[in-house]
Amino acid sequence: MNAPQDVLNELINNSKESVLTEWLAESFTGSAAAKSLHQGHAEDARVLLQAFQEGLQARGTAEHFEGAAWGPLRQRLAELSANRAAQGATAGDTSHFVLAMKKPLFAGVQKRFTAEPQTLMEAVWLASTLVDRMAQFTVTTYQRTREDIIRRQQQELLELSTPVVKLWEGVLAVPMIGTLDSSRTQLVMETLLQRIVETGSEIAIIDITGVPTVDTLVAQHLMKTVTAIRLMGAECIISGIRPQIAQTIVHLGIDLQGITTKASLADALFLAMRSAGYTVSRQKS
Repeated sequence: MNAPQDVLNELINNSKESVLTEWLAESFTGSAAAKSLHQGHAEDARVLLQAFQEGLQARGTAEHFEGAAWGPLRQRLAELSANRAAQGATAGDTSHFVLAMKKPLFAGVQKRFTAEPQTLMEAVWLASTLVDRMAQFTVTTYQRTREDIIRRQQQELLELSTPVVKLWEGVLAVPMIGTLDSSRTQLVMETLLQRIVETGSEIAIIDITGVPTVDTLVAQHLMKTVTAIRLMGAECIISGIRPQIAQTIVHLGIDLQGITTKASLADALFLAMRSAGYTVSRQKS
């Protein structure tokens, strides 16, 4: 009796083009979006089928899909998942594409071994289990890829939400918008301190007009940032202290003594320029 790996390998050797054609046709039976994404991806199917056959020739089993025999196949599946995720395909579209491989394998084995039920059953079971493992692997890889993309986008958004702006010679400003947490405070400190070193600025303004609330934790983060700025030899002004925030600070008993605060960014800039020795006057027409 032929081993199931040999049965499937022989099928692919003798009918590779028909297997590919039927596979692609079956993968197009999904939604219109899935069909649009899969069209033009005949090369994906060809590469996967080749890696699948190499695993069979290496005597790989479904129970040891994480083994060395299926290493090239897993690599191709990971590349497929990453590419599809980057293109905006869903995990369902990608797994549907892989699962469509079952139909031509089942049909080919059944046609060849109808008179040998034991061989037929073992070959179909191996093909079914392997393709299921492949589909599961693509979903897992897809999710991991999407999580990486989301983390990268979150980091980029975080960096964009904490820009360090040069307002004047020797004066930097950081307009804060949204919640101020530990990770964001760390990013602000690192970015701001680096810019102080690069520009030789002596005054840094932290504007919290866009921070919705100030509690004890936010105040601690602000004071840590101010302390770090002072250690770099620069002075810090906190602007955007609205009346309700001022009341909250007093109610919480937060001590901002020794920290210069202003109601608006304009007031803070005026103070910074005066401290730096600049005088602003309106030109007479």
